[in-house]
Amino acid sequence: MRTPDLDRLRSEKKRSLTDFLALYNENLPAAFPKASAELLTEFKSTHTALFPRRGNVWSLDQHRRKVMDWLRSHDALA
Repeated sequence: MRTPDLDRLRSEKKRSLTDFLALYNENLPAAFPKASAELLTEFKSTHTALFPRRGNVWSLDQHRRKVMDWLRSHDALA
């Protein structure tokens, strides 16, 4: 019997903005900009296609890399 892939389950789990924010910033390399609730709200309004119509649902699998890339470009513009 195969054991569940806990890393995959953790990455795909649907989370609130607050939970996603804590996990996103956890163990983030120093070279990467940290996220804040305000920045994630701005990201969400900029990337509406990544979010379902209802709710504020985030997942590491779907959003983490995109947030990293966006924060880098957002940081460069500031």
